[in-house]
Amino acid sequence: MRPATLLATWFGCGRSPVAPGTAGTLGALPVVALGMASGSLALQALLAAGAVIAGLVVARDLAPFGGRPDPPQIVIDEVAGMLVAALGLPLSWPALVVAFALFRAFDVLKPWPCRRLERLPSSWGIMSDDLLAGAWACLGTHLLLRLVEIAA
Repeated sequence: MRPATLLATWFGCGRSPVAPGTAGTLGALPVVALGMASGSLALQALLAAGAVIAGLVVARDLAPFGGRPDPPQIVIDEVAGMLVAALGLPLSWPALVVAFALFRAFDVLKPWPCRRLERLPSSWGIMSDDLLAGAWACLGTHLLLRLVEIAA
């Protein structure tokens, strides 16, 4: 497998016959947990930026993969989106589970303007809707965790 394909499919997660986006997001969790465990927002942002840049490059090269504008096999966008969803979160099971669940929900449901961003050309369309879904999930996770903290 070519290095670009390996990265775009996140080491084969995108080749899952069932829910490749979810498989890619699950495959991202070790990197997400590493960033969260560091306690460094700068490291988390650097990991997310690295995934975004890598995704823009490899998704552009592989966008025709499968003959679809956003081929399900390309999951580097889910990796980047999940890294964005976890920005500023501490490493804990509740934070990880809530961020994961909200990111997957927002990635599937595509709240405004995620669906509109999908229409951008090439890798920008592949990446940007997931990045915004990650931002929505990040905001939602921070709010939910804060509400639970206040209620406790």
